[in-house]
Amino acid sequence: MKMLTKLYAEIEQRKNEPKEGSYTTYLFEKGLDKILKKVGEETTEVVIAAKNENQELISETADLTYHLLVLLVEKGIPLSVIEEELEGRVGKISTTKDRSEITDL
Repeated sequence: MKMLTKLYAEIEQRKNEPKEGSYTTYLFEKGLDKILKKVGEETTEVVIAAKNENQELISETADLTYHLLVLLVEKGIPLSVIEEELEGRVGKISTTKDRSEITDL
């Protein structure tokens, strides 16, 4: 089993079978706003870590990935749907003119 699939399944199990003292259970108990806050925090930490050493970037990317998986479970989005979305993009050409500038967001 792929690591992300395994982790997703464990997070899903924790949502369905809460365990006292579990950080994942804590996130689900606090709800969507708390999960979104953590995704935002971890995203910022990835950006900052990218300016530093690679090990820090690896660690922060793992944290962000975990919190994104918690978000997907909370929203009821299977990991397979994300994989399908990515597979559908393979080989597609997009140009920079199709992308919004960050200042335009």
